[in-house]
Amino acid sequence: MNTAEELVSLLSLEKIEQNIFRGENYQAPWKRVFGGQVLAQSLYAAYQTVPEDRILHSMHGYFILAGDISMPILYEVDRIRDGGSFTTRRVNAIQNGKAIFSMGASFQAMQDGIDHQISMPNVPPPEALVSDLTLLEAFKDKAPEFYKNFSHPRPLEFRPVEKINPLKPQPQQPFRHVWIKANGILPDDLKLHQIILAYASDYNLLGTATLPHLDVIQLNNVFMASLDHAMWFHRDFRIDQWLLYALDSPSASNSRGFTRGNFFTEEGKLVASVVQEGLIRERK
Repeated sequence: MNTAEELVSLLSLEKIEQNIFRGENYQAPWKRVFGGQVLAQSLYAAYQTVPEDRILHSMHGYFILAGDISMPILYEVDRIRDGGSFTTRRVNAIQNGKAIFSMGASFQAMQDGIDHQISMPNVPPPEALVSDLTLLEAFKDKAPEFYKNFSHPRPLEFRPVEKINPLKPQPQQPFRHVWIKANGILPDDLKLHQIILAYASDYNLLGTATLPHLDVIQLNNVFMASLDHAMWFHRDFRIDQWLLYALDSPSASNSRGFTRGNFFTEEGKLVASVVQEGLIRERK
């Protein structure tokens, strides 16, 4: 999967019957269903059941079981409430009769109100950086296993500000900044851009929680899995234009890493925020 068009096709579900949809899986090289895919497909399913004038403002999800990459996923939508300003939906992602992911989402009609935001971090622009795949080429021969694990093609381009040398990893403060953009031009549809940003938001989160521990763990020998994921959408944006993903990890304990993130446009507009906790264990 190399382009935004391929990603849109993956995330567009088949309607089976009222409130029930079916989605296929990205055949990820790590052989597990990617959490961002389930997040995005769940939001797609929910959006099929809400009024046209309602826009997603928040979602809260729990990853319950590992998904089977070899079989489709069913998405069941519960139309909890349709109010005057807000619409609430519950989505369960199901395989083999069991929920592998459960999400609540809230949608709101556009309204006027107070407006403020924090400032964007002062980091180099994307034009001054190169993609993570380009950076990985330097380790193709020196660290082939690391290269193999992280050099797969993606429908999104990532340009990291901070760089890690897998041959000489050094502990770092738990902060990371990555520019993100879809590979291709997408339709002028905010709902679609939100769905794809949800997909993108699952990248880089748990890795940020490992940064202070690079002297005692090996990234090739760490099992990481998302446990829960929450996201808030603040303002309009386009995922086919550069967004800065500013991440920090306030805490890691009891084999869990806790990470937060904010998305900014190049102009400094805060468009979305993310919080995630995930499992981080060294493989025995």
